[in-house]
Amino acid sequence: QVQFVESGGGLVQPGGSLRLSCAASGFTADYYVIGWFRQAPGKEREAVSCVSNSFGRTYYADSVKGRFTISRDNDKNTVYLQMNSLKPEDTAVYYCAAALGLGSWVRIRQASGVDYWGKGTLVTVSS
Repeated sequence: QVQFVESGGGLVQPGGSLRLSCAASGFTADYYVIGWFRQAPGKEREAVSCVSNSFGRTYYADSVKGRFTISRDNDKNTVYLQMNSLKPEDTAVYYCAAALGLGSWVRIRQASGVDYWGKGTLVTVSS
């Protein structure tokens, strides 16, 4: 059973930075993709960024390109999301997510394609 421990959310002023962490365990698939989704009040859950376990392929939503950086520490089975130049519109609950096996690189772009979810961590960008 895949499980996540998320941390790093909080309140930050516009222009500030936060780093989210997702410690994962229980993977048995040879290939999987881990990433972050977010959901703002009244909006659908959207993919923010993800990274594959093989070759470290990365994906970023257009809205965060150049501001967010995803990275992984395979020894610690942890994925990080460094968020810089935060904007009020980045305010949301951020969820760690994973898709496993064949087709996961494409499936994880949509919430319906995610196999496992974390509980979420709240990020609030406000002055």
